[in-house]
Amino acid sequence: MIFKRRVFDLSVAIIFAPLWGTLIGVLSVLVFWNLGRPIFFRQMRAGLGGRPFELIKFRTMSDKRDERGRLLPDEARLSGFGRRLRSLSLDELPELIHVLRGDMSLIGPRPLLLRYVERYNDRQIKRLKVYPGLTGWAQVNGRNSLSWDERLELDVWYVENRNLVLDIKILLRTVVCVLKRDGISAESSATMEEFRGSSES
Repeated sequence: MIFKRRVFDLSVAIIFAPLWGTLIGVLSVLVFWNLGRPIFFRQMRAGLGGRPFELIKFRTMSDKRDERGRLLPDEARLSGFGRRLRSLSLDELPELIHVLRGDMSLIGPRPLLLRYVERYNDRQIKRLKVYPGLTGWAQVNGRNSLSWDERLELDVWYVENRNLVLDIKILLRTVVCVLKRDGISAESSATMEEFRGSSES
């Protein structure tokens, strides 16, 4: 199963490499023009089995700070250009490099912060049994508009029911969700709120 999934991931990524490679080049220039350096946002995330890896995506926020030198809230730092990148999910495009490296799969639970791992309950920890994905079942069923409990339950459902047909279905639905710009942000925040553990734990 793992070998077949890896072949599927590499085949899709390589076939479309000229397209996404060109897009990454163009967007790198635009990010530099609008936000300056660094072009990429880097952050440690939990991969397969909870193993850490450094996630790379396009930067969408400025480094604006208050009079005390503290970073302003996310909403204040998210630029108009960055908001447009997020609305089309183009900030996630560099993660295809992780798919080529083998850190991620095309389909799977989204890679979350390392500190969240110890907050998962016995069911939620199952999401770490597969490689994290560029998109997943939770992303095509509400994405950031979902509560954490809903989102993590969808991740676990995917782990328990995953197959090639489901993966293809998720890929096709991802295209529709991106075009419709569904679930880009949580209702009350520019970014998803901190996960502090399940309300049912």
